Amino acid sequence: MKRRQSFYRYLMTLRNPNLHDEITQFANDAFYDQAFPKQADQYEEVSNYLEMNGSYLPSMSVFDEVWQKYLDKMN
Repeated sequence: MKRRQSFYRYLMTLRNPNLHDEITQFANDAFYDQAFPKQADQYEEVSNYLEMNGSYLPSMSVFDEVWQKYLDKMN
């Protein structure tokens, strides 16, 4: 079975230094987070990491929204 693209790799497609909405800001901030789980493709792993280390994320609902977009893109 083929492994899907990591969440981080998908998130990086949402980066844009000229936009400042919550999703784009999440992507921009995650780019600078050197400890972000870059190979993860499982919700629990990324969610747990962000709950403990994602102080740059204004709300976990932003992550949930991006995670759903990620799943839609991967399916």
